Amino acid sequence: MKPIRSVTLDLDGTLVDTIPDLAAAANAMMLELGRPQYAIDTVAAFVGRGIPTLVQRCLPDLDADALTLAQDIFRRHYAVENGRRSALFPGVLEGLLAFREAGLRMAVITNKAAAFTAPLLLATQLAPWFDFALSGDSLPQKKPHPMPLLHACQRFGNPPAENLHIGDSRHDAAAARAAGCPVFLVPYGYNEGEDVQGIDCDAIVASLADAARRITSPGNREIA
Repeated sequence: MKPIRSVTLDLDGTLVDTIPDLAAAANAMMLELGRPQYAIDTVAAFVGRGIPTLVQRCLPDLDADALTLAQDIFRRHYAVENGRRSALFPGVLEGLLAFREAGLRMAVITNKAAAFTAPLLLATQLAPWFDFALSGDSLPQKKPHPMPLLHACQRFGNPPAENLHIGDSRHDAAAARAAGCPVFLVPYGYNEGEDVQGIDCDAIVASLADAARRITSPGNREIA
């Protein structure tokens, strides 16, 4: 058992519900291409492996060149929509406050491109909570590769076993396990329809507030 000294957190689906913005950008892309728009629940089912996969799922009949063009269109619209409708999940601010009061340093680790990460953190007023953010294009590898978590631990100055990672998907769990970090998963995020109950993790927590209670209560700063 190791004391927890830092916390890394996924962004989309863990801290922030970004589906409304992603759906707005996807449907703006569809409209520009003269295609029917999707219901927000349908777009939600397409989310989970980045913009190229989201666009391909929206437009499965396009060839590679057309998909590249569609991705550019999506990114242009998402730059406008990013953060406009996104909202923090319940318990996020309470959890972040508890982590801060316990003296834990925090960082965001997301597969989202840096061009969209910083504006979203600013729009949701989350930026001041974190020491830094690592995006999908910040390093040569992204989750599920362990590189981002190992890099974060190096910046924190503590071993991976003392960094708790919190996410919403198999990618988060795999990255944490490979890095040697304990990992909690939330059940409400974007995991392509997969139930997190079947994923190897140290705990499934109802919210960030729940996660904080587990590790910041007096005498309970360790992962059992």
